[in-house]
Amino acid sequence: MTDYSEEQRNELEALESIYPDSFTVLSEKPTTFTITVTSEAGENDETVQTTLKFTYREKYPDETPLYEIVSQENLDDNDVMDIIKLLEQQAEENLGMVMIFTLVSAVQEKLNEIVDQIKTRREEEKKQKEREAEEEEKQRFHGTPVTIENFLNWKAKFDAELLEIKRKKMKEEEQAGKNKLSGKQLFEMDHNLDTSDIQFLEEAGNNVEVDESLFQEMDDLELEDEEDDPDYNPVHLDSD
Repeated sequence: MTDYSEEQRNELEALESIYPDSFTVLSEKPTTFTITVTSEAGENDETVQTTLKFTYREKYPDETPLYEIVSQENLDDNDVMDIIKLLEQQAEENLGMVMIFTLVSAVQEKLNEIVDQIKTRREEEKKQKEREAEEEEKQRFHGTPVTIENFLNWKAKFDAELLEIKRKKMKEEEQAGKNKLSGKQLFEMDHNLDTSDIQFLEEAGNNVEVDESLFQEMDDLELEDEEDDPDYNPVHLDSD
């Protein structure tokens, strides 16, 4: 007859020595304990982790233990489901033998795989971004290939924009023509315009500067006396 209690007790002692820092007994009846499993460090020392909770059934190991994931770090829902399926598969394959170490080892390998997958996924995402950036640069360099269809679309848009510009310009010129005032209208609107020059001279006073070099001295001018002019005829002037 199998002594299930003895087998369970011996396994607990072995597990405690194998996992001294991550093994914790929660209760003795029924025997329940947790083991925290951490992956090897991945890129940037990143790890994934899960804490497994096991409970012995009365006839363990001829019955599978109860198991569940009570906590996890850096795992998504799909990873958690994969670990649960892995535990179920390993428990069925090892039925009849103490199996906790085997189950924990399988989860350990799975976590290491997940870390590698995270690294691979990030590398692929990085490469994809680089390819997209390179493709965008090519498009900017080469431009869009010209076809009859996109040329006609561009020309129609260009013609419409040009027509709109002309309309705006004509409207502005028309408006400017309407707003342009004649000299008479300017004087009628501002009566100060007819005295502005006089006001300017009055305000300037003695400060008006004259460049005397522009004028020659009267003595230097060669002026002919009217009487010395042979064509001078005072009578003729009076007759006018």
